[in-house]
Amino acid sequence: MSFRKVVRQSKFRHVFGQPVKTEQCYDDIRVSRVTWDSTFCAVNPSFVAIIVEASGGGAFLVLPLQKTGRIDKSYPTVCGHTGPVLDIDWCPHNDHVIASGSEDCTVMVWQIPENGLSQPLTEPVVVLEGHSKRVGIITWHPTARNVLLSAGCDNVVLIWNVGTAEELYRLDGLHPDLIYSISWSRDGSLFCTACKDKSIRVIDPRRGTVVAEKERAHEGARPMRAIFLADGKIFTTGFSRMSERQLALWDTENLEEPMGLQELDSSNGALLPFYDPDTNVVYVCGKGDSSIRYFEITEEPPYIHFLNTFTSKEPQRGMGWMPKRGLDVSKCEIARFYKLHERKCEPIIMTVPRK
Repeated sequence: MSFRKVVRQSKFRHVFGQPVKTEQCYDDIRVSRVTWDSTFCAVNPSFVAIIVEASGGGAFLVLPLQKTGRIDKSYPTVCGHTGPVLDIDWCPHNDHVIASGSEDCTVMVWQIPENGLSQPLTEPVVVLEGHSKRVGIITWHPTARNVLLSAGCDNVVLIWNVGTAEELYRLDGLHPDLIYSISWSRDGSLFCTACKDKSIRVIDPRRGTVVAEKERAHEGARPMRAIFLADGKIFTTGFSRMSERQLALWDTENLEEPMGLQELDSSNGALLPFYDPDTNVVYVCGKGDSSIRYFEITEEPPYIHFLNTFTSKEPQRGMGWMPKRGLDVSKCEIARFYKLHERKCEPIIMTVPRK
């Protein structure tokens, strides 16, 4: 028996995470206390946006990446919503455009000035009104410009043309209960949703039909998440009947049984998965955990391979994830997280060691 069968070869076995020095953190930020399972943070190569506590309405901070250190209490925010902001997402095609969804049932799209904000931003470029209850999920289309998806607590998914502010598709009646998460496929032709009725659905938005559905993907009653991987498989996080946290990998052609299923631990925070299509590594951060676990997804069984865990002392309130084009490749950086504490945001850099 050769040694290779015992230890699997992987380029990412020794990936390690490293928090930046204190002076490179963003300090004195009052992170939002809304009890909603979104990431509370969105990052792109120019700015970091964080949902903050606001009296009378909803607001979020937008800081240029290089503006580290202590953030003044009077720093201007984006504050046009009349209810707390629940989710924010940067446009993948324009680093100065961000969308936000709120408890006031609206979606707003904002244009951020070149050097960040110098005064509070109250006028959105577009206001999208179509939901009858609060809007909890927002995600831009990965390949088509100006196409934005929003989902609300009215169990309706709307797809908007932001340029003309009109509804392109209204997907009503596909979800009997609250939608927990939505993820576009790599080319944007389909999206998958995780719903409170414990089903995962793959939906074709143009036809408005459910292409594939798996009932009871995770037995537990707590929130699930589902994300599309590059090869069209679906990665989910959820809870077992005994309230243990689970990860699973599904083949959309055949959703009868998961390709791989792993139990993690019995903590109760929802798991937020982040996926890197170039390295096929999935990072899993639990809300309220103080660790980031990462797994490599491969073609051969058992498909999900645990790589390592990055642990720190303080629990995370939310997590931002930098797109690939914002990383420092010369330092072998393969991922960067923006971890939200009670009062600050701390970047964590994931590096592959090279000889």
